[in-house]
Amino acid sequence: MTSVNEAVEESGERPSRDPAPAVTRALAILGLLAEAEGRSLSLSELARTLGIAKSSCANLCQALEDGEMIRRTSEGFGLGRRNAELGGAYSVQFNQVREFFGLISSSPTLRGELVQIAMLDGAEALYLARHEGRMPYRFGAPLGSRLPAVMSAAGNALLLSLDEEQLAQIIGKELPRRSNVDGHELTGEELRERLALARERGFALDDGRSTSGVMGVAVPLSAWSPGDPPLALGTALPMDQADPLRIAAVGTALREVAARLENPWRQRAARG
Repeated sequence: MTSVNEAVEESGERPSRDPAPAVTRALAILGLLAEAEGRSLSLSELARTLGIAKSSCANLCQALEDGEMIRRTSEGFGLGRRNAELGGAYSVQFNQVREFFGLISSSPTLRGELVQIAMLDGAEALYLARHEGRMPYRFGAPLGSRLPAVMSAAGNALLLSLDEEQLAQIIGKELPRRSNVDGHELTGEELRERLALARERGFALDDGRSTSGVMGVAVPLSAWSPGDPPLALGTALPMDQADPLRIAAVGTALREVAARLENPWRQRAARG
């Protein structure tokens, strides 16, 4: 009976080979620590999850620690401050992120609110920048965190930038999906209805299905350059304070800021 390896050889193909196993494993360590949500992981946990010897894992951790990508704790290892520096350097390469803070601070409606910028990464909303505001509450997605784009207001705003083929791929892969908050099952048909309403009113809404007790309001940001990823601008309001007038005011203010964050040269090219 022909083995798998023999069949591959007969077909003229070769199994893919990792060109840099140490780099791949180091990235995997960073990924595990990021997924731990602030909890430190021991050397044994890391080695066991990666399926490598503790001595090899220790060498990788030492190199990452020397580069300040991870830090040693009493329980093991956590992410290091260098990750925050790299994340900040990544986000400010987008013109809109650089201008974001000044525009939000000058907005009478938004300067006291929690306002964030998210980008579409696959089928997820990845949060890049955060204006804290001056309200007594603190919530919203932490920087660098991800949420399913189909569930959150910012994610829905990001989906508005996709063409039908791209949207259909995400719907086919991600839906139906149940809310972790109230168990509601979101279907592709319902998502399309949400997006249609968002286009009509000018902003997307999430009425507490993504985060308990939080009303999300978000708008899309047009890409500054053709190679830039889709971005969205959104805020989070306590459900008990999210009356229709406030939601409309915040949505309008977000649209005004988003308009000021658009590339004027691209606007002129579109009109021409």
